[in-house]
Amino acid sequence: MVRPPALVYDGDCGFCTGSARFARRILPEDCAVTAWQQADLAALGVAPERAQREVVWVSRTGVVSGGAEAIGRTLLAAGFPWVLLGVLLVFPPTSWVARLLYPVVAANRMRLPGGTPACAVPPRDDIAG
Repeated sequence: MVRPPALVYDGDCGFCTGSARFARRILPEDCAVTAWQQADLAALGVAPERAQREVVWVSRTGVVSGGAEAIGRTLLAAGFPWVLLGVLLVFPPTSWVARLLYPVVAANRMRLPGGTPACAVPPRDDIAG
């Protein structure tokens, strides 16, 4: 099934919302940019828990990517010159570093420009505390 690609972000987070506005400006018109809170996650094939934890990119063929890879795939879809950064985030060895840094950025997004206390990532239930 071919459908428009979609970038799904946290609409309650100021940093994520600002980043999504930027993505909307650089992405082709047919790409959806939507907050997970308003998205039909089941139709996109995205688990709500995943959408709450990380940014998600859904390709035209329904392949779901999350975190740093989702940002990289978004940049690839944006075309030149953004594709150059996208390659760095998607392909090794720089993708390995990006994959390690994404959780750090996500955990601290409330401290980034546009961030607020509402940007805090909900705690994961599968981690003993």
